[in-house]
Amino acid sequence: MTYQAAISGAGLGLRRSLLKTLETVKTSQIQFMEIAPENWIGVGGRLAKQLRSYTERFPFVCHGLSLSIGSPSPLNIALLKDIKQFMQEHNIVYYSEHLSYSSDQGQLYDLLPIPFTEEAVNYVAERIIQAQDILGRRIAIENASYYCAPQQEMSESEFINAIVKKADCALLLDVNNIYVNSINHRYDAETFLKSLPGEKTAYIHIAGHYFESDDLRVDTHGADVIPDVWQLLKAAYHTFGVKPTLLERDFNIPPLDEILAEITMIQTIQSRLS
Repeated sequence: MTYQAAISGAGLGLRRSLLKTLETVKTSQIQFMEIAPENWIGVGGRLAKQLRSYTERFPFVCHGLSLSIGSPSPLNIALLKDIKQFMQEHNIVYYSEHLSYSSDQGQLYDLLPIPFTEEAVNYVAERIIQAQDILGRRIAIENASYYCAPQQEMSESEFINAIVKKADCALLLDVNNIYVNSINHRYDAETFLKSLPGEKTAYIHIAGHYFESDDLRVDTHGADVIPDVWQLLKAAYHTFGVKPTLLERDFNIPPLDEILAEITMIQTIQSRLS
């Protein structure tokens, strides 16, 4: 079963702080947008009308923050049902989540690494299958940034490949996370990229990060994309073909022309490598 793309080109994460800024942007400038459903479910009034004005103009994807796919706590069925309804209301085709966990008897407000073990593969894959059954669609799982690797019995790449295969889910390929992890855990980013099941990529994330030191980078989505990450995006296209690619920017948001310049960079690379 393949992951049929209903999005294309270059996208941008829609944050509430951008609702006014992006009012006049056209689909020729930004081809699709992404939102975290948890930030919008149950929201009414002026904000709901503003969101509707965007979902009627642009194709959207949902990128979850709190499903906590690797959590020891039971899967949040109520949240999944709310997400399904929200996606139906706004005609949103895709849902993605982080390959991590963020809860244990309450939200931990961070994305924590899942142990790279066979037991975790089976556990997480079953939860993804359950989530897909409830949503009625295949979801995409994002390779996450992490700063420690507890109980590591297999490599990160083996772990991701095993889960995608067992759950028959798609991959949300985050090239910035690969770069950040490659610095922090001392591996070659392009070699790691090529080891992933890129043929199952639904779409790609690209973002900036914080330079803490030569051997420590922090995934923040609060800075411009650096040249090495742009090169990794090119490598992803060379390896797996051109995929829809979304720019994440969560804070330190620059003026619109600077955001559009990075979107244009994505589009330029895509056109050259198509």
